[in-house]
Amino acid sequence: MEALNTLSVVFFVVGILSLLGAVSLTIVTLYKRKAALQRMRQMLDAAIDGSFTESTFDESLYSAVENKLSEYLNASETSGRRTAEEKDRIKALIADISHQTKTPISNILIYTELLKEQGLSEEARQSVTLLESQAQKLSFLIATLVKLSRLETGIIALHPREDSVAGLTEEVCKQFDQRVRDKGLYLRMESRDMQEVTAVFDAKWTGEALGNVIDNAIKYTKTGGVTVTIKPYDLFVGIEVADTGIGISEEEQAKIFGRFYRTMEVRGEDGLGIGLYLSRQILQMEGGYIKVASEAGKGARFTLHLQKKI
Repeated sequence: MEALNTLSVVFFVVGILSLLGAVSLTIVTLYKRKAALQRMRQMLDAAIDGSFTESTFDESLYSAVENKLSEYLNASETSGRRTAEEKDRIKALIADISHQTKTPISNILIYTELLKEQGLSEEARQSVTLLESQAQKLSFLIATLVKLSRLETGIIALHPREDSVAGLTEEVCKQFDQRVRDKGLYLRMESRDMQEVTAVFDAKWTGEALGNVIDNAIKYTKTGGVTVTIKPYDLFVGIEVADTGIGISEEEQAKIFGRFYRTMEVRGEDGLGIGLYLSRQILQMEGGYIKVASEAGKGARFTLHLQKKI
């Protein structure tokens, strides 16, 4: 009986020791896990503020995970640094192209103006006029490509703020007054009772986007004209540009916002096929979007949607 009691005591003590051992192991495991997570958080914080440096870890499981995270962060930092360096190189190249081409083209245009003042024959005058036209096209081409490169590489930063949509629309439409008169078209802006309507946008670049759409509408309209209408919605304000031009077939509508894409009907006209692409990119960068509704031969209706202030 005494031996049985002794054996019971031994089992009890062993059970207590096993329980204590299990509790201790759990505590140590939780401590290591907490320490590892804390260390990883410190590594991520250091990576975010740019002060991350590689450390030496032991060969435990948690340290192996830390080691992998360290390798990833080092690779990410290197990749980020290379991306920043590449962007700086692109920025410098774009600036150089812009600078190196601006002066020669300006000089060509100046000299063509001087030549026009000379007593030229009719044939020579036509050649000078053609030279001037081509120089202006080249200037537009380079300026547009530089603008596109800056936008796509993130060099250009948009600064949206709440502003008057009618004010933006009126300012852009004024730029085309002479153009529509020369073509015998009308350009109407329907913004009555819309002077208080506001949205959040970058005035300079949204004006560029709207100008591209109006420019296309005038370019591809031979009779009639263009109507610009402001349409408030719950979350957006729409600027609708409707023309009476050649229209766009349903098959082409999904393609016209692509970079350098031009439909077969307009390839004989001046242009690069990036105006609508730029407009879409600009609107997306400030939380808006653009859509089109059209039928071939029945005009087109583009609507630029600008976010309202929430």
